[in-house]
This record gives sequence, structure tokens and C-alpha cells, in this order.
Amino acid sequence: MYQRSEQGFGQAGLTVALSLDQVIARPAAASSLRETLANWHERLSEIDWVPDLGVDIGSRHWFRGAATCILLCAATIALSPGFRALPGHVPAPLSGDAWEETRAQGIAPQAWGGDTGRRMAATDAVVPLGDTPERPSLDMTATLGQGDGFRRVLERAGVGGGEASRVADMVARVSPLSEIEPGTAMKLTLGRRANRNQARPLDALQFRARFDLTLMLGRNANGALTLTQIPIAIDRTPLRVQGRVGDSLYRSARAAGVPAKAVEAYIRAIASKLSISNDVNSDHRFDMIVEQQRAETGEVKFGKLLYAGLDRGNRTMQLLQWTIGGRTEWFEASGVGEKRGGMTLPVSGARLSSGFGMRFHPLLGYTRLHRGVDYAAVYGTPIYSVTDGLVNFAGGAGGYGRQVRIAHAGGLGTSYSHMSRIIVSPGARVRQGQVIGYVGSSGLSTGPHLHFEVFRNGQVINPRKVQFVSRSLLEGAELAAFRSRLRGLLGVQTAGTAQSGTAGAGAP
Repeated sequence: MYQRSEQGFGQAGLTVALSLDQVIARPAAASSLRETLANWHERLSEIDWVPDLGVDIGSRHWFRGAATCILLCAATIALSPGFRALPGHVPAPLSGDAWEETRAQGIAPQAWGGDTGRRMAATDAVVPLGDTPERPSLDMTATLGQGDGFRRVLERAGVGGGEASRVADMVARVSPLSEIEPGTAMKLTLGRRANRNQARPLDALQFRARFDLTLMLGRNANGALTLTQIPIAIDRTPLRVQGRVGDSLYRSARAAGVPAKAVEAYIRAIASKLSISNDVNSDHRFDMIVEQQRAETGEVKFGKLLYAGLDRGNRTMQLLQWTIGGRTEWFEASGVGEKRGGMTLPVSGARLSSGFGMRFHPLLGYTRLHRGVDYAAVYGTPIYSVTDGLVNFAGGAGGYGRQVRIAHAGGLGTSYSHMSRIIVSPGARVRQGQVIGYVGSSGLSTGPHLHFEVFRNGQVINPRKVQFVSRSLLEGAELAAFRSRLRGLLGVQTAGTAQSGTAGAGAP
């Protein structure tokens, strides 16, 4: 269709457009009414019936908007159905006994507690019992704790005191109770008792008394307890593990299956001979032999480190722990023990009161050589051996008072004078730091102190310029026994080999 502006003759073409309004005549009344409605519609559409009441407050169009809002609200209230309650059935509230019965049988939070005292009554089908029955026997497991007692464990499990004592005595005659390791589980069976005022009798007991022994107690036909020993076969072949040091000696040994405590002992043993950080590299190979007990029941128990070896390519270190003279240390295959360097002070916390050299003697009244050093200390202070050695004299020595002389390795010797008391005897072996006597003022002395001298090949030297270095050395029959033991350990087959720094060894 054409727009009103397009109706009429075209301006450029020859086409003629005929308008219906020009052909068909309209009635005059109908045309006037239509124009009036169109005018009102146009005027009403131009009015803003819902203006913004926050703008031009108090103006004419604002009041018109307020009137429209009030009219709409009034129409809404007038046409609303109201807010009346809907009718329904409400049961009568419970009170008194009915409420208590309902509360006792209903589901409620446990925190409320059972304060009603009411329970559901039994029906006629329930037959009251004169006495509750008791189980004919009880099977249980008790565990021995750290610092616990065998008898106390039985009593806590329900065994009577007298019977627990008898059982403990029976077990002690076979194996000491102190050898039962903490954490040991005991399987008990308690039998029927005559009445509730008595403890249940012990019908059966079974536990691992030692790694190689299981004990079982039971009652025979006469009702008396009998003890049965069940030995467990143990394979005590040591565990030998070899492997490459890799990035970490500790991690490689642990990955190879060596117990943590044995690895720590190995590192300490190697460190007594060389520097772990400087002398051990990733291509070196470790060799460890550890005590091991394997029970036929499958349990494995490890002990101390027996042998420590280290292959450094051009040199192999072999260390074996050996005890000599009351001292246990790691010895090399040649029989040379650990190096112990430096001497300790003969008196702890003492003050050096006089040095070595020429001095005026306070009692003799003339100048002469002071052959040692003096340590002023309180009367009765302990005196220690500065290093290992053999006591070759202990007793009175004239102006030196009570004196102890000790011979050390390498032609060295020491003497300790003016003691108040001597506690070692000639011929005794002493270790570094061992107490040999106590400070006093015997002999030519002006007060309690220690006169300490050092000798080299019988000649006195300044004690402050000496630092003892000693090593234990095996000789004769002791060395032969040591090497025999070493050969026996080196014959142990290797259980597994770590091929790299982190690879584990196979289990034996």
C-alpha cells in the first residue's frame, strides 16, 4: 500500500494512481466523530501517566502521577480477597500421664536424657528370669605393656590373684619373666565359675615367651594346670648386604634392606677412620653384615652391626667390632683400633696456678726447675687419667706425697702428685677420663692442688706442649682370634646387592 503522501499522481511517470478517498464519498457525521476520537486519543497518548515522583516534586504532572499511584493502590486493596485463616482439624493437646507415656515412647534427641522413668511394659509372652545366664567361657587377648608385670596382666584380664601368682611361677621356671618383650599378646580362655563372687578360672593361656619359644598352659583331666613348651626353630645366619654408595650412603643402604640402626652404626664406624664427605664418593661400594634371627614362623629380628666394609677401588677397608681391656671399638683387619687423639685435663674446672720451668720454691726457699704444672682445685676434686695407659706406680713418693704414675703408648708417661686418696693399684689398665684419685695436699705442698708431670722416654717435658694420640693394637692370641672371626664373617653369602644409589636389594 502507499503512504498517504504517496497517494495522488506521480510526478515523473505516466502511471495514474487513483485514491479511494477521492472516489468514494464519506458521510459528514461519521467523519467528524472519527476525527474527534482521533484527536482525544492523540492528546491522551501525549500525557505521562506514571512520571518519576522523584523529579519536579510539587509540579502539576507530579500531582497527576501521585493521584494515579493512589488510585492503583486503592483498586488493589479493594479487589484483594483478604487474609482469613483456613479452617482445619486440630487434635486436643496431651496432658498429664498421656503426655509422659508419649514422650517415653517417642523419638527424641539423646541429649534430652531418659528422665521420665517410664519404659514400655512387657507383654504376657515375656517370662521373667530368676537369674541372668552367664557365658560358660570367655576368650580374650591381653597385651603386656611397657613396664608392666606378667601377673598384673593376668589379674586385669579377670584371673584370680592366687592363680595368677601360680601361673607366673610356672612360667618363670621355664623362661625369665623379664625376657617377655613389651607388646607381647597373650591369648586367654577363662572358664565357668561356681558363682558371681568368684574369679573365673584360667582354662588356657598361650603367648610368645621368647623369640624362640612359645608357651601354652591348659588343664589336664584332673583339672590341674600344665605347661607345654613349643620351641621355635631359629636361623641365626647374619644378613650381609652390599651396594653402591650413590647419592646418599644412608638412603642406598636403607633401600638395600639394612635396618636404620645398623646403617647409623656403619656410618659411625667408617667415620672413625676417614671423612665421609671427603673420602667417600658415589662409586664406592659398601659392605655390611648385621645380626639376624629368622624364625620358622616367618618373623625376622635384627641385631647389631657385626662388620663394616668399604671398597674404594684402590683400597678396601674392613672393620670388625672387638672388645679388649673392657673397651669395645672398631678394629681394622690388621688389628689396629680407633684413633683417640688429645689428652683430657687431669682436673676439670681447675685453675693453672704454676707453669713448667724454673721458679722459686715456696717451701725449700731456692730456685729450681718446676718439672710439671700445678692445678689449684678444691680438696677432694676427682683426678682423671689424661689418656689410656698402665699404672706402674701408686703410693707415697716423698715430697710428691701420694702419687700415681701411668705409662702410655709411644714411650710417654704421666704422674699425678699430692693426692688425698688413690683409687687405682699398680698393674691396672686405665682408660682416658677414668678417675684415679682425688686432689689433696700430701707431701711438700702449701695447699690442695695437683702437680702434673709428663715424660717422654724417661725425660720430663712441658705438659702443655703435649697432645697424646693413642690407638689400640691387637697382638698374639687376641689378634689370631680376631682374624678368625673376621674370616668367618667374610664367608657369609650376600643377601642382596644395590645396583645404584637408590635401588633396593632383594630379600634373602
